[in-house]
Amino acid sequence: MAEGEGTARVDSWVWAVRLTKTRSMAAAACRAGHVRVNGERAKPAQPVKPGDEVRLRHAGRDRIVVVSRIVRKRVGAPVAAECFVDNSPPPPPREAVTAVPQRDRGTGRPTKRDRREMERLRGER
Repeated sequence: MAEGEGTARVDSWVWAVRLTKTRSMAAAACRAGHVRVNGERAKPAQPVKPGDEVRLRHAGRDRIVVVSRIVRKRVGAPVAAECFVDNSPPPPPREAVTAVPQRDRGTGRPTKRDRREMERLRGER
């Protein structure tokens, strides 16, 4: 079967078009339920074909792509971009991402008073 025809495993296809860094990461995402094909949870060996919608939750971001071509081997970035249509929402601007407050190094473990202040800031109390 030539490239671009038939079906391919979803984990292999997601890796081949460079949506994940490794195939094992793609398979782990499938097992964890972070990959959906046409709205249904996908197991790593589930086949995908042209026209299928693949939703991938990766690196804190949802990727929504429609399969336009099947590839089984990892391809270069320009070729990979031709294998799917990206319908993902744009990433949030950097200003919108809230920074996690960090304690200064060497200040030690927070006291009870410090902990209560942190809880109050977070809105837990």
